[in-house]
Amino acid sequence: MSGLDLKEQLRNLLQLQAVDTEIYNLKAEKEAKPEEIKALDDAFQLKKQELADLEKKSLDIQKQKKDKELELATKEEAAKKLQTQLYSLKTNKEYQTMLQQINDAKADRSVIEDQILALMDQADQIRVAVDKEKQVLQQEEKKFNEEKTKIQDRIKEIDDRLSQLEAQRKQIIPSIDQRILSQYERILGNRDGLAIVSVKVSSCQGCNMFVPPQVINLIKMYERIITCEICNRILYIADEGN
Repeated sequence: MSGLDLKEQLRNLLQLQAVDTEIYNLKAEKEAKPEEIKALDDAFQLKKQELADLEKKSLDIQKQKKDKELELATKEEAAKKLQTQLYSLKTNKEYQTMLQQINDAKADRSVIEDQILALMDQADQIRVAVDKEKQVLQQEEKKFNEEKTKIQDRIKEIDDRLSQLEAQRKQIIPSIDQRILSQYERILGNRDGLAIVSVKVSSCQGCNMFVPPQVINLIKMYERIITCEICNRILYIADEGN
């Protein structure tokens, strides 16, 4: 590349790479933010669902209790009717049969009353659990909103920084030969935002593969851009003033 100061071009590329590395990292961070918000929202919605499930269970128990109370009232009414009929019976057999029916009705009432008491205990326990879960949910909502705001603020910070970096990039680009810039940007897009890397201890710092001595000599000659045979990134020697 006659007429070009390749050392200077590499120095300019390194400045550009520093900017592009930060741009790449910030864009990757920003792209991950929606998933972070979604994860927070999913966790919060799960807490809301847990409360909704408890409230539904509470309503179900209340309904079961009302059904049992209605069943108890029906049994009591039936027992009263049997009681009134008891003394109008004419034979001892009829009397004994009716008496057994009354005793069975009383036994049924006792079972239903026990069931109602058990449901009342369950209702009390769930009521306590619902109240506790509501308090937890309030704290979770506060935490969710705070974390969401932090993420949104970070996104704004990233956008502001990206604007600054884009401005820096525009200042650097004119100092780079168009052909070298095109090669650099092509590599940048294909190699995860890293287009130019140093050679240290005969290793490419982009892919860690061995760089032969003859290639290192070509880099030091600064006659043309040298790329890694493995990862195709532009190579430079860090201790040569670049």
